[in-house]
Amino acid sequence: MRRMLLRKLFVGLCVVLMACCFASMAEAEKGAKPNFIIIFTDDQGYQDLGCFGSPKIKTPNLDKMAENGTRFTSFYSANSVCSPSRAALLTGCYPPRTGVTTVLFPRNKNGLNKDVTTIAQMLKQKDYATSCIGKWHLGHLPGHLPTDKGFDEYYGIPYSNDMTIDPNAALAKDIVLRDGFTLEKMKNVKPSKNKVPLMRNSEVVEYPADQTLLTQRYTAEALKFIRKNKENPFFLYLPHTMPHIPLFASEKFKGKSERGLYGDTIEEIDWSVGEILGTLDELKLSEKTMVVYTSDNGPWQLPGGRGGCAFPLRGFKFGTYEGGMRVPCLMQWPGTIPAGKVCDELISTIDMYPTIAGLAGISTEGQTLDGLDVFGLMTGKTKSPREEFCYFKGTGIQAFRSGKWKLRKAGRKAELFNLEEDISEKTNLAETNPELVDTLSKRMAELQAAIRSKK
Repeated sequence: MRRMLLRKLFVGLCVVLMACCFASMAEAEKGAKPNFIIIFTDDQGYQDLGCFGSPKIKTPNLDKMAENGTRFTSFYSANSVCSPSRAALLTGCYPPRTGVTTVLFPRNKNGLNKDVTTIAQMLKQKDYATSCIGKWHLGHLPGHLPTDKGFDEYYGIPYSNDMTIDPNAALAKDIVLRDGFTLEKMKNVKPSKNKVPLMRNSEVVEYPADQTLLTQRYTAEALKFIRKNKENPFFLYLPHTMPHIPLFASEKFKGKSERGLYGDTIEEIDWSVGEILGTLDELKLSEKTMVVYTSDNGPWQLPGGRGGCAFPLRGFKFGTYEGGMRVPCLMQWPGTIPAGKVCDELISTIDMYPTIAGLAGISTEGQTLDGLDVFGLMTGKTKSPREEFCYFKGTGIQAFRSGKWKLRKAGRKAELFNLEEDISEKTNLAETNPELVDTLSKRMAELQAAIRSKK
């Protein structure tokens, strides 16, 4: 009798343990989908963070992000201007595959190719909530807006803040008009430079947008989205308007930075990052969320401190020297991405798509991608799978990196740099290494042909 009772007790205990085990497995499966946040600034220089060496710009929140995560020092945007760099980030493809190889303007009617998939569209397969808050710049007409490309919601300006408005833009019934504008004036007066629309989803809700408040408004929208989806997997894409010119900062930050108005804009973005990371901590979402901070390209070359600083890199926005495309990058994911680490291995924005797909459990089989899954590198467990990188100018490859070597061919001139020893690209080694120049030139031509053929 006693033995039977013990046996029943043992069986009951096993049942309970198995139930707990299955419950834990179910909970683990439920929580297996991480959240993703990509914060994408506009025209920020390589040095323009405290943790990247800025002597005058104070970025305590981003510096703390570097302490709690990994700082990537050989991280590349896939282009040196706005639209193509954004297209590449969101699709995992070099710009020519996306159909966006130049900057888009309000007069343009095109956007991303219909046959490319964005990170947001891909994540909808796993029921992610998705939001784009900020500067879109991949087509402002119906069919090309964020809500047409996998995002549940959109709030921001549709292109660069130095542009105008499309007079035929859809207007919200409760649109806020500023600076003496009326509906009639909007339709009949030639659009003014630096006066851009603020949109929600597919309609203009304010014109011209109060650019002094953009960073604060974007932050409020981001926090609202995170709180609303604290129980669901989510993807937040936050492409800031700043520090693209013209520069604006709110009254709280204007005139506060030693680096002038440019520094004000970065320090306000730093505040925004602090608000986002603090909210993740408050909601106990930090260990479930991968946060990436980087820039769309390098800084403007402008007098009077209006542009950023790419030191120690050579070059600026619009170019294929390092300063145009190597950008600051921080990644944080407590418990997954190592804290306080600096990684100098080759990695790019185009690697985000396949990496996120892998983490979300989504197959990319059948898709033509230029990006690679770099999760092993991010966690510090493997070397980077990326050995090569193409620097595009328009539809053509103008420079090419293979390991430590970079070949740049602008016109007939060939420039060869050893980036491990010469990060500032001061010494051209082409004449003394003709065989290497020939080898890299052939590889550039192969990749160019493959991308043109869409393979």
